[in-house]
Amino acid sequence: MCFGIPMRIRAIDGLVAHCEAKGVERQASLLMLAHESLVVGDYVVVHLGHAIERVDPEAAAEAWRLYDEMLAAGRG
Repeated sequence: MCFGIPMRIRAIDGLVAHCEAKGVERQASLLMLAHESLVVGDYVVVHLGHAIERVDPEAAAEAWRLYDEMLAAGRG
């Protein structure tokens, strides 16, 4: 099973976003969101190295709350 991970854009270099979530940094292609006006600080859902959706900070936080719950349940 694969999940899209909400990440915050830290820098943009052409069609590549340098993103961060929970201290982990990744690069993500912005090709699928080329029609969006993305800026540093925006949140995107990253899946398999591609930003696939822009989300608001509240949606990103809610997703991470759920992911953290799942991870905690798996450790129990």
